[in-house]
Amino acid sequence: MNSRKWVQLFFSTLFVGGISTGIVGFAVKWNEYAHLFTSFEIKEILSVLVWLIGVGFIFSVISQMGFFAYLTIHRFGLGIFRSVSLWNAVQIVLIAFVLFDLVYFRYQLFAKEGESIVSYVLVALFIFLFGLIVAYVKMRETNKEAFIPALFFMVVVTVIEWFPVLRINEENWLYLMLFPLLICNAYQLLTLHRLLRK
Repeated sequence: MNSRKWVQLFFSTLFVGGISTGIVGFAVKWNEYAHLFTSFEIKEILSVLVWLIGVGFIFSVISQMGFFAYLTIHRFGLGIFRSVSLWNAVQIVLIAFVLFDLVYFRYQLFAKEGESIVSYVLVALFIFLFGLIVAYVKMRETNKEAFIPALFFMVVVTVIEWFPVLRINEENWLYLMLFPLLICNAYQLLTLHRLLRK
């Protein structure tokens, strides 16, 4: 990875984060913005879009920090455990632990009286399934040893990056941040090996 490739990855991920947040932002807050489209208020639509893209740039930078932090942690993990299979086992345990915590602690802290745990489980399940799909694609394009690290990154690192809005638990912000993070993380994971092959 040279500086030119890193800059290319940085700006392309920035673009992906901005565009995805712009789209997700209008979808998540459609009730707030629908009247802008029905009354065809172009200036207002553009100002909201610019704001959402700016927020997306921030999400993208968070995603990129998480990605490069994980690449470093992965190298440390391989060095400490001195075995790919053992390091993968540790990552599987951490994936299960994070998914359990994502459901249990969110439910304990934010569930209203009588509220079902199902919605909390569905969010964790969605992240896990999305991670499985991305990890499978990564494995098909590289090698089978890439599956667990890719799944770990897509689940554990995404949840860590998502933590600022998990604390406030405001539904619109939860989804506004989650989808761009998943998209940016998947994009980086599936782009890195292609960049390195060039």
